[in-house]
Amino acid sequence: MSHGVCPHWVGYFLVSPLRRLFHNPEKILQPFVNPGMTVLDVGCAMGWFTIPLARMVGHQGKVVAVDVQEKMLRSLAKRARKAEVGERIVPRACTATSLEVPEFEGIVDFAVAFAVVHEVSDAGLLFQNIARALKPGGRCLVAEPKGHVRIEEFQRSLSMAEKAGLYVLDTPKVAGSHAALLRKG
Repeated sequence: MSHGVCPHWVGYFLVSPLRRLFHNPEKILQPFVNPGMTVLDVGCAMGWFTIPLARMVGHQGKVVAVDVQEKMLRSLAKRARKAEVGERIVPRACTATSLEVPEFEGIVDFAVAFAVVHEVSDAGLLFQNIARALKPGGRCLVAEPKGHVRIEEFQRSLSMAEKAGLYVLDTPKVAGSHAALLRKG
């Protein structure tokens, strides 16, 4: 699912330890993730959220990490092995029309789409794919950077999510971001 996709080399900045000062994965995601869950990380890049998610879901859980860039997925796999959570992560190359996770459709407990919706050419289709992956009652955290996405654009994205069957439950605070917690209705 590509539109204005972040170049691979930017991924190294995205996994900088300094980022933890304003986007601490545990602080952002812990309220939504429990051991044993199946989690979908959409636009995972090099795994800023993926690796902490793998720790959160524990040995019984899975994190399905999708990205359009094979280089990002290779870097994620290397980082996951080093962090000793590689067996909990299912890396998957997606396409412009599909997350390419048919075996996970209807079983994902939680999804995260962090700074990715503005990069896709068809946000409505992205939300349809996320909704298909989520189990009934499954939740999705969507966050978009305020520097790239105006509030009006974010609201339009949420309207597309609603058309896909994902409804706003809450608007959690995420530094520098517009954010919404969605629930599959």
